[in-house]
Amino acid sequence: MPNIVHANEADRELFERELDSFVPDVICDAHMHLWAKTHLPPTGWETFRQIEEEVVDLAAYRRRMAELLPGRRVAGGLILPGAVAAAGDQLRFQNELVAAEVAADPGWGGSMLVSPEMDPEYVRQEVRRLRLAGLKCYHVRSGLAVTWDADIPDYLPEAQVKVAHEERLCITLHMVKARAVADPSNQHWIRHYCETYPNMQLILAHAARGFDPYHTIEGMAALAGLPNLWCDMAAVTDVGACEAIIETLGHDHLLYGTDFPVSHLRGRCVAIGDGFLWLYDDTLDWKTVSFQPLQPVFVGLESLRVLKQAAWHCRLGDRQVEDIFCNNARRLLGLAV
Repeated sequence: MPNIVHANEADRELFERELDSFVPDVICDAHMHLWAKTHLPPTGWETFRQIEEEVVDLAAYRRRMAELLPGRRVAGGLILPGAVAAAGDQLRFQNELVAAEVAADPGWGGSMLVSPEMDPEYVRQEVRRLRLAGLKCYHVRSGLAVTWDADIPDYLPEAQVKVAHEERLCITLHMVKARAVADPSNQHWIRHYCETYPNMQLILAHAARGFDPYHTIEGMAALAGLPNLWCDMAAVTDVGACEAIIETLGHDHLLYGTDFPVSHLRGRCVAIGDGFLWLYDDTLDWKTVSFQPLQPVFVGLESLRVLKQAAWHCRLGDRQVEDIFCNNARRLLGLAV
């Protein structure tokens, strides 16, 4: 089981050496999660239960961010419900927790966790009641036996996208399928939804599921020219996907995100062949895999290194880097400065 950990000397030293001069003073996090332990399903969520607090609210999140981003002010962003497999009252309570945190801090927008069986008018009623800015769908809610190969409408039905268009909401889409955004079905539905519902803003999570960056490099060209398409780069730790997004959509449609609490695991994701593999601190004995000692660091730090390389490769200036870290999210969500 991967471990949510606190910063150690290796984390602090890497940030100071490589990232302190790159990361702006003000951050907006467009992909992070809040939850209460009572919202978690009974099995399969042991990692989330490691957090000390019973309720992981914005105060708890900011305490953890001070370890990942020392000296920075997290001014806002987009809050996503954490326990995507929750059902019934647990699901409703999650959405209400997000709404309460958003109501207390105008720098944040919030997303409602939705299921495909939800009536579109219920979705409309709830986002209005809770004053949320977006929807979050997830493949595990599709009802399919094998959710990793789900088509997008299996877990994001078009009727809900229509509501998002009419209510001017964003949707955070965690697409699946083995080849991610290079898959023709994913490309078809993303383009169809964006072109048919232009007031809906679609965010492709994890650099268009760019854990294997070659999928994003190959697939993004098919999505060029969609002004309501965005990508966050949360938890992406391999070089290439962010560059492809900047080159295809522009730097002004790339959003910084941490994927908290994934940001506070130690390890990274690596592309292997036509797929990818997550390596965590408990995946292997790190002392035995190299001729010199290896010390894995926060996933969030590995992700920041990737973004720094993308900025360098694409010759971005300071203002453009600040856009990715905060201004783009504020513009997308209409957030307070």
